[in-house]
Amino acid sequence: MFSQTVEYALRAVVMLADRSPEACTTEQLASATKVPKPYLSKVLQGLSRAGVVHTQRGVGGGITLVQSPADLTILDVVNAVEPIQRIHSCPLGLKAHGVNLCPLHHRMDQALAMVEKALRETTLAEILAEPTTSIPLCDIPGGNRNPAAPKR
Repeated sequence: MFSQTVEYALRAVVMLADRSPEACTTEQLASATKVPKPYLSKVLQGLSRAGVVHTQRGVGGGITLVQSPADLTILDVVNAVEPIQRIHSCPLGLKAHGVNLCPLHHRMDQALAMVEKALRETTLAEILAEPTTSIPLCDIPGGNRNPAAPKR
């Protein structure tokens, strides 16, 4: 359901949220999140244009979140790079349907609405605070979030 671009954007902002308010370089983010640097640079440009991250070039520069992790939702990040496309009118262009969706497209839109709601109600801070025994793909600097989980 979500593209590689969304996945990469989410990995990057989770890493930035964990390090907040410290800045990260593109190299640090690419290495820790296992995202190719050229692709990550394009993703970060989109996040910057959308006001999710702030980038500062030069010595002492780097990338930081614009908002605190407690205020930034997963939906904010998704919508910054590839907004969820709700179904507002018949995707087939049938004039008889117009904005009155058929049962199939109505159900599909309801599913999209549920996903949108779940992402809107989840902040980056909540993601970082959630206990887990899973070892993340990203080598998050704060380390293991669950004290009961085995160390890597």
